[in-house]
Amino acid sequence: MRANAVLVSLGCGTMLLLFHGAAQTQDRQAQNSTTLRPPAEFGSIQDSAARSRALFTEAAKVIMHPRCMNCHPATDRPLQGNAQHPHQPPVTRGEGGVGIAGNNCSTCHGERNYRLHEKATYQSIPGHPRWGLAPIEMAWEGKTAGQICQQLKDKSRNGDRDLAMLHEHVAKDDLVGWGWNPGPGREPAPGTQERAGELIQAWIDTGAQCP
Repeated sequence: MRANAVLVSLGCGTMLLLFHGAAQTQDRQAQNSTTLRPPAEFGSIQDSAARSRALFTEAAKVIMHPRCMNCHPATDRPLQGNAQHPHQPPVTRGEGGVGIAGNNCSTCHGERNYRLHEKATYQSIPGHPRWGLAPIEMAWEGKTAGQICQQLKDKSRNGDRDLAMLHEHVAKDDLVGWGWNPGPGREPAPGTQERAGELIQAWIDTGAQCP
């Protein structure tokens, strides 16, 4: 009986350790999804090309986040929310990515985020002076990090930007910066715009390799 009790006790202890380990793993995963590691943390990767790929993969946590991805759809209709469902009410890209006559983006989206005070399924309407869709040449929806990386480096698809201009766009553009200040009710992009810029610069400095 005593031996059985010991076995039961050991078994319960093992299960508790397993549950504790799983909980720690989930906590780390949750933290990793909302933070960005600094470039210095990738210094232990000796191979420069491998380090470059790892740096882009980290930056891709921003690039592929709904705050960015929703404005880079594969169709003429933007996406909404973390679930990335089609925009409601229905809208279409139109010329320049700002909608069509009578249904422009600016009809609902002002120059800044607007907090709603009445009961609604969302807490605010996002806004920016240049609110609109990215050019269809920069559609990211449904693509892997590696495919997006190649697309970002392709001047025929990235707005004729070289790597320095690409870094400037990520690190300084205030429309990109909206992703970290999306208004009440929306999850911001991971980390900060400054950290995203640091990662992109480090990626460039190590050869701009794609995963």
